[in-house]
Amino acid sequence: MQPCVYILANKKHGTIYIGVTSHLVKRIWQHKNHMVDGFTKKYNVSQLVYFEMHSTMLDAITREKKLKNWKRQWKIDFLEASNPAWDDLWESINH
Repeated sequence: MQPCVYILANKKHGTIYIGVTSHLVKRIWQHKNHMVDGFTKKYNVSQLVYFEMHSTMLDAITREKKLKNWKRQWKIDFLEASNPAWDDLWESINH
């Protein structure tokens, strides 16, 4: 298990959610199966469009807070640079 910041979307340029977890595969599976009550379940946000690993949970939480404070357009630009098609990265982590 490793601390991780992740970004979910419901479609390209759609609703964005930023989260942090210590178990990425388990957490994304929970989102995809609508087991997490709240924002992602309400707005059907379950496509993993970005993630980054961190050495400590404190580092991951600090990064998550920074990303959450960005303006929406900055988040979109960031995603466009790292994942231009907004592909769901679920298959790349679930093996």
